Amino acid sequence: MFEMELPWWELVARGAIIYAVLLVMVRVAGKRTVGQFTPFDLLVVMLLSESVSNSLSGGDNSIPAGLLIAATLIALNMAIAFITSRSRKAAELVDGTAVLLGRDGKIFQEVVKRNRVAEGDMQQALREQDCSLDEMQCVFLEADGKITILKKR
Repeated sequence: MFEMELPWWELVARGAIIYAVLLVMVRVAGKRTVGQFTPFDLLVVMLLSESVSNSLSGGDNSIPAGLLIAATLIALNMAIAFITSRSRKAAELVDGTAVLLGRDGKIFQEVVKRNRVAEGDMQQALREQDCSLDEMQCVFLEADGKITILKKR
């Protein structure tokens, strides 16, 4: 229970590799995946965590191994947060940037499709802002997956 089967450095390396690969995969998946969890998204995240659990531990089920992996993941998360808070370029790479989805009452359908934004999500955002297309100046898909609408003045 307290005896690790693998060397400590292998557990740290496994944690770092899985963290980096999952970060890239989530980033490539797009803003909507990260920004708003539907029941489907939650299911994917749960299954994803289960699918990599054995890769993280390498079959080592000891308490120290689990704590070492957890500490590695938390340290990596803190390091990424530190780096992105000090570098705009790193923040854009990790977090992404806002995307203009429409302007002056016109929705850019190709941009909406490319970013996998459902029409219902656009309509919901308009309703939440109590805004019609005629009143809309700009629509943005924010880096966190939220849809922001600016009304004309």
